[in-house]
Amino acid sequence: MTDMDLSGKPLAGIRVLDLATFIAAPYSAAILGEFGAEVIKVEHPEGGDPWRRFGTETELPDQSLAWLSEARNKRSITLNLRKPEGAELFRRLVAEADVVCENFRPGTLEKWGLGWDVLSAINPGLVLLRVTGYGQDGPYRDRPGFARIGHAVGGLTYLSGMPGETPVTPGSTSLGDYMSGLYGAVGILVALRHKDATGKGQIVDMALYESVFRALDEIAPRYARTGHVREPEGTGTVNACPHGHFRCADDTFMAIACTTDKMFERLCQAMKRPDLFSAYADQATRLAAREHVNAEVEAWTGGLPREEAMRRCVEAEVPAGPINSIADIFDDPHFAARGNLQRVNLPGVGDVTVPGPLPKLSETPGEITSLGPSLGEANDEVYGGQLGLSPEELAALADKGVI
Repeated sequence: MTDMDLSGKPLAGIRVLDLATFIAAPYSAAILGEFGAEVIKVEHPEGGDPWRRFGTETELPDQSLAWLSEARNKRSITLNLRKPEGAELFRRLVAEADVVCENFRPGTLEKWGLGWDVLSAINPGLVLLRVTGYGQDGPYRDRPGFARIGHAVGGLTYLSGMPGETPVTPGSTSLGDYMSGLYGAVGILVALRHKDATGKGQIVDMALYESVFRALDEIAPRYARTGHVREPEGTGTVNACPHGHFRCADDTFMAIACTTDKMFERLCQAMKRPDLFSAYADQATRLAAREHVNAEVEAWTGGLPREEAMRRCVEAEVPAGPINSIADIFDDPHFAARGNLQRVNLPGVGDVTVPGPLPKLSETPGEITSLGPSLGEANDEVYGGQLGLSPEELAALADKGVI
């Protein structure tokens, strides 16, 4: 049994085998773990998930801050799936699991004798999440993919940056991985609902580029209808004005979004510029004079510290927000009130601050019960306790490099 208290949580009793590496599919498993699922991280005996060594190191070997945060609420076992004995152990684990998460290239599990035909025969109710760069079929299925490639192929990178300049990485993060992980978690939950009704499992096939493409609002229907290709719009948008990022007197930035004429009227009230509203009261007029209107707004924000500009916008009910650095976020009382930053103590490291669980549920909220585990820490518990292997059998498997 695990020392994590999973009782009373909505996904208690769901067992997840997480075979994946890096972010997308493991993030799906982590979300399930925050709401009570038992997540067993299955790692190669030699080094485990490379995510362990990604980013900032800590005092613990192979447990970076990235690993501690994203492998939360999981237990680690080691298993070499390439060895016949390892594949057989995995098949035994699958018999008692509800979900498997993997992100190998298409055909890899099949090569190891662990394809869907085998796994579903062992456990007809199994849900298998498969996250890849391009999905399980199509002409690109065998190409490797990472979030940066998903952003590019899915159409988001083309839109990112200033007009006429080299496209930038959206947010300089692995956004596509996290988006795909969210869709993966949704797919798993839908599949589990279907399993409850029919007893039958299924495959959840998620491609990195698809989650990115799905988030691009109207560009697909507009292109199909008119042939319009949206170009990078920099800090603004061609659909509304003023609607962008503005420098303040203290060399910080804030975002203002006047998507309607009423919002612009409120902004002009905050600016004490009724003349500006009289001249540009409707959106079409503002869009035709976008550079002038934006310049007037930036002249106003540029004469005030951000805190004062924000205060005036908030009083006038103008949609506005500071463009926060991570330092700003840590000082923000709203982040604190919402529990968006949570401190978890880890022996040998101390307090580690990580993003809190989402979404927020009124009756069964998510919880962080542990941070990323050490490699193979649950071998005895899972192989011995769950599968009934003796200490001698475990030692022999370890000698062969199976676990």
